[in-house]
Amino acid sequence: MAILIDETTRIIVQGFTGKIGSFHAQDMINYGSNVVGGITPGKGGQTHLGLPVFNTVKEAVQQVGAEASIIFVPPAFAADSIMEAADAGIKYCVAITDGIPTQDMMTVKSFLRRFPVGQRMMLTGPNCAGTISPGRAMLGIMPGHIYMKGNVGIVGRSGTLGYEAADQMKRLGIGISTSVGIGGDPINGSSHRDILEKFEADPETKVILMIGEIGGPQEVEAGMFAKAHMTKPVVAYIAGLTAPEGRRMGHAGAIISSAGESAAEKVAILKDLGVTICSTPAAMGETVAAVLARM
Repeated sequence: MAILIDETTRIIVQGFTGKIGSFHAQDMINYGSNVVGGITPGKGGQTHLGLPVFNTVKEAVQQVGAEASIIFVPPAFAADSIMEAADAGIKYCVAITDGIPTQDMMTVKSFLRRFPVGQRMMLTGPNCAGTISPGRAMLGIMPGHIYMKGNVGIVGRSGTLGYEAADQMKRLGIGISTSVGIGGDPINGSSHRDILEKFEADPETKVILMIGEIGGPQEVEAGMFAKAHMTKPVVAYIAGLTAPEGRRMGHAGAIISSAGESAAEKVAILKDLGVTICSTPAAMGETVAAVLARM
């Protein structure tokens, strides 16, 4: 099993015929993902990369049974694209786009809450690397060759640290069940806690690596959820131990604005909650390996 996507998931690309959308759509197709078409308003009826182009997501859902979508749409229009996917019945959406205005994401979050919980589209991102279930499907922009199929789940705000973790584990002979990028923006579609809940329910996933950073309460909330509800061990690396208060570090959401949001504070709280802490990014693979060896 895997969470969120597998080889049967029918994927569409919003922003399909643009330069970036085309490049990554082809990469996903080459990886083996079940891409069934894409969306570019005004180009419906054409073909691109050998696949149909639709004017709307609703047409893609109706005509090719689209279930998942990936957003390669400029920031000014990305929120509308996400809401269009939700309204059309897409089950899972990855928003790659960086720079979506915060106010737009507040509108998106409010829009998604209008749907009943069982019918609500799951969103990861924006400003994320996407999701990959190695050997099954890739819905994102990551280098697929560094991911080996296995039983460790990864969830992180940083795409590049996720790549580093997967590469370290592959070198140690450890594979990944699914790796999920939730994005580094202040307002994102899904939290660490949301993904931990799915990994807990996945029989294939044995250990979860959570990659966090300064800013926001998500990592601590995930740790509290893990202590109360999870049977599987969680390993965490929190980036930004030397980040000065009040300065944004890379991601828009990586800024210490209140108590409990620094890396040191998060590490201390997570330790108290029973989460295994990885002290440096270079030790992510070996820390996971040590946890697996004790199981």
